[in-house]
Amino acid sequence: MPVQYYIYFCLALFSIGVIGVLTRRNAIIVFMCIELMLNAVNLLLVAFSKMHHAAAITSNPATTAGIDGQLFVFFIMVVAAAEVSVGLAIIVMMYRNTHSVDINFLNRLKN
Repeated sequence: MPVQYYIYFCLALFSIGVIGVLTRRNAIIVFMCIELMLNAVNLLLVAFSKMHHAAAITSNPATTAGIDGQLFVFFIMVVAAAEVSVGLAIIVMMYRNTHSVDINFLNRLKN
C-alpha cells in the first residue's frame, strides 16, 4: 500500500483530534481527542518506518534500518500510558471538587 494513503488517513485523524480539542468543553472528550492525535502520529511514524525499511532492505537484506520509528512509537505509547493515568486522575479530582467535567468551569478556580 502506498505511503500516501497512510498520510491522508493520519491527516484526517489528526484533524479530527484538533477539531475536537478546540470545539468541545467536556474534559474527557478533549482528553480522548488528544489521544487520537497521538495515535495518528504513531501510525504515521510506523508507516514511514516501514517505507524506510523497505527501501533499505533492497540494498542490504541484513539491515536493521527503518526500525527507529517503531522504537519511537513504543516510547510514545509508554508516555501516553503515563499521561492517561495522570490525566484521568486530574479529571476525577476535578469532578469530585466541582461535580462537572466542563473545562470552562476551571476559570473559576483561579481565585
